[in-house]
Parts: sequence; structure tokens; C-alpha cells
Amino acid sequence: MESRIVKSYNIGSLSSGNSHQEPVLYWMSREHRVHYNFGLLYAQKLARKNKQPLVICFTLFTDYLEANCHHFQFMLEGLEEVQKECENLKIPFYIIKYRKEEDFLQFLNHYKISQIVTDFDALIEKRSLQKTISSSYNKPFWVIDSRNIVPVHIASSKQEYAAYTLRPKLHKKLDNFLVSPLEADTQSISFQGDCPSINWSRLLNGLRLKKNPEYRGNPSAGNKVAKGVLEEFISHSLSSYSEHSNNPNKKVLSGLSPYLHFGHISSLEVLIKLEKVPKGGSNTEDFVEQIFVRRELSDNYCYYNKNYKNFDGFPNWAKETLNAHRKDSREYLYSFEDLEEGKTHDPLWNAAQFELLKKGSIHSYMRMYWCKKILEWTPSPEIAMEYSVKLNDSYSLDGRDSNGYTGIAWSIGGVHDRAWKERSIYGKVRYMNDRGAKRKFDVQKYIDSMKGEDIIEQRKMEF
Repeated sequence: MESRIVKSYNIGSLSSGNSHQEPVLYWMSREHRVHYNFGLLYAQKLARKNKQPLVICFTLFTDYLEANCHHFQFMLEGLEEVQKECENLKIPFYIIKYRKEEDFLQFLNHYKISQIVTDFDALIEKRSLQKTISSSYNKPFWVIDSRNIVPVHIASSKQEYAAYTLRPKLHKKLDNFLVSPLEADTQSISFQGDCPSINWSRLLNGLRLKKNPEYRGNPSAGNKVAKGVLEEFISHSLSSYSEHSNNPNKKVLSGLSPYLHFGHISSLEVLIKLEKVPKGGSNTEDFVEQIFVRRELSDNYCYYNKNYKNFDGFPNWAKETLNAHRKDSREYLYSFEDLEEGKTHDPLWNAAQFELLKKGSIHSYMRMYWCKKILEWTPSPEIAMEYSVKLNDSYSLDGRDSNGYTGIAWSIGGVHDRAWKERSIYGKVRYMNDRGAKRKFDVQKYIDSMKGEDIIEQRKMEF
């Protein structure tokens, strides 16, 4: 488990004289689950070793990036399941509203937290917060990678150029990490502090978050639901995944993306489950490429490149070619509001935006098309990045994620891609158009499916 420690702070401050009533804290952040959670397991190991209680807390940011009411509703539903499982394990679970640093430090000081274990996150906002807290609260602080099957710092010590450079490194080390972890134990040493009950509906309503009036409602959340979604995918869709994964009219995608984003299920658990599927063949291999190689490549990019949300993060060849085409004439230019409302000349793009607004997701093939057209219809690649990130973070249930930021950077800035035939506006960045989509699927059927109330029935989130 120690191999999953990405970062450790203030190790010298741990004293052998710590009181047995000073608890170890697992600060749940990215991994909203009890099972397959190496951070929780490591915190419990420390507590057992020092004969101390274990406490779990989650810090609730009411204005996190562009998240809206529907994101928080899905998140809190999953955390409610976590809290019930913690009760069964006799581990107290706290929700702390985080408005400023002092809110969390007050909690840490009040309960005399002796050590902190938290989740690895590639995003700069979370890493900055962890550094701030570790500096302000001078106790041992451990960051554990439960997100990646091969921990990000072990997979590679640098930003990888593309999937083909990271893939062999991941597969070479996979056998060492493709192991089911132990389950968390019932806590034997009781915590003496108070643990108030949580009124989950009141908590959500009290946040007063913006709602998307077009949205048709979340799928159910939590680890149990995520496992059911995985079983459904394996039973009914995996056998045709390779053939139809680029066809949004075929429902063959896994539906796991929001559950992976919120940490309701671990990609390690998914891979171990797939290992037991007989005769998966190329379908399993293609899906493993997405859920293992591509997802871990995304964390690699965001971890080693602080400019993952902007133009400066693009490879040099892409920056050069986009700079060379900055002044190219654009037949169509749209404001952010035009794009947000799906008011463009292109019915296929509008359908993708309607899917985002109504379902909180866009089919993976259409998300590439959606993003590349934003580059074509805005004044600069910088503005294209800004609009794409804001739309995805505001409306996609799996937004605010390294997978999303990397996908946007691939679409607009050629990240993890190569130079293609040179074109107006795009330069040598890969181009997509509706003719390519028409060769892959019935475009009109997809457009029609995004009209009217029939979309209410299409609530399964797609990976």
C-alpha cells in the first residue's frame, strides 16, 4: 500500500507520545467509497498501529469550479451511502462546509487530529489546497493514489507524449497492482467526540445552487448502483463495444463515467471484474484501453502539466500551427451564449449541446466533434478552451475532471495526438466534420433523438 503514497508532508512532527484519543483522519476527497479505497485502508492501518481512533470527513465546497445543483445532488447521494457504511464500521463521518481555510483547521484542532490521510488528485486546485492545509496544520499528512490502477508517480516520472509512450509502462507494471485490496475493518477503538447526524436533503437545499432548467434528472448514485451499471454493461453491451462505441444511436457505452469521476467505483475494481469475463477478446481490450490507459494518461497530463486548461499546455507543434492560423477567416463566429443554448447553424452540433444540457453528458464520439467545432467557431484557441472547459464543467456530470480537461486539450490543441493534413483555422490539429459522422452512424436519428420529451427516457450516463 505504501507504493500508493504520492506525497507525504511533515513526517518529522509525529511524536511517539501521541494520546490514544487523538484520532487519525481520513480526509475523503476524490474517492467517495469505502470499498477499494487505499486511502481509507492506509488511515486505518495508521490508527491500528498507534492504537488510535479513526475519523472520516468530507469538505464541502459550495462554489467548486462550475458545479451546479445537479452535480451536488449526485455527489451527496453517493456520500450518504458512504456515511451509512461508515456507521456499520463504527467510523464517524463528518461533512464540513469549507468556505475558508479556518473552517477546516478549526475541525482539525478541535478533535486534535494526529495524522491526515487524503486522496491524490491531479488537479491543481486540490493539490494547492492539500499543500495549504499541510503547511498550516503541522502534523503528518499523506496523499494516497486510489484513482489510478498504477499510481501516477510510479507509472511515469514525466509528462508522456501520447498513449503509445505510456501504454507499455502501464502494462509492464499492471500485474503488481491488479490485486483486490482488503476491506476496511470495523473500528475497534471508539472515537470519543460527538458526531452529529446529517440531514442530507436539508444540506443540499441549503446550498442554494444554480439549476439547469433543461436537465432531466440524475441517475441514481453510489457504489451499489455503480456496480449494477458495470454488471449491466458486461452482460448486455460489452460484446458489441468495439463495433458500436462510436455510434451514439447504439447504447453500448459503459455508463460508468460519473461514477468514476465521483469515486463511487474504482477503475481497479472494474478491471478485476473484466479479468473474469470469458472470451472478452477485442471488446474487452478496447474498453480497457479507455478505462485504464486513456484515463491514466489524463491524470499523467494534468499532474505533470500545470497548464492543462490553457493554450500553454499544448505541444509545441500544435502551438506553432495554431499561431500560424490565428488570422484565418471564420465563416461562423458564436458567442458563449449562442453555444450554451445550442443556437448554431449545425443541427448535429446543436444536438450534442442539447444532449449535454438535458442528460448531463455527451456521447464520447460526439464530445470530440462538439469540442473541435468550438475551435472552428470562436476567435482564438484560447477562447475555444475557455468556452469548452466552462460548458463541460457547468453541465457535464463528469466535468471538473482530468479526463475532461485532457479530452478538450486533445480536441483543440493536439495533446496526445500527432500533426495531420494542414487546414484553415485548425492548422495541423486533427479535423472533424459532419461527413465523417455520417459515415459512422445515422446522424439524423441522433439529431431527432435530442428533440422533444423522448430524451427523458435516455437517462443512462455514458462513458
